[in-house]
Amino acid sequence: MTRLSKIDRIREHQANERTFLAWVRTSVAFIGFGFAIARFGLFVRQLDAATQERAPIPHPVFNSENLGISLVVLGIATIIFAVWRYDQIFQQIQREDYQPNRIMVWILAIVIAILGSFTIPLLLLRDTANSIRTQPSSRKEGASKSIQHD
Repeated sequence: MTRLSKIDRIREHQANERTFLAWVRTSVAFIGFGFAIARFGLFVRQLDAATQERAPIPHPVFNSENLGISLVVLGIATIIFAVWRYDQIFQQIQREDYQPNRIMVWILAIVIAILGSFTIPLLLLRDTANSIRTQPSSRKEGASKSIQHD
């Protein structure tokens, strides 16, 4: 093996490590966002319960805890994939038969798009739940005011 080919192989391994670290950053971001979303949803529910007469009932599927847990699971799966992919590329570099593969990029993009689309019902259901919750209490207030005037 010539000196130039050794330098090229070193560069390839370093590029593989940088790619691995990018996947690690991505997985840490998923886990961090998932944790923050789940905890923030819990905080908002507790705040609503403290300021309203009754505790809000979260949607059984579209809630921040489920979205947060999904992101954490996606982060864990991403780090497992990153280690597997790093090792696969390492072996291909050593055998000098590297074959690029874009399938995981597509899979991850589709999963993120699906999880991202789950935030839309979270926002819409929260607005409808607030409007439903405020209407009966305003009717009660209106009814008690009309009784007082009679």
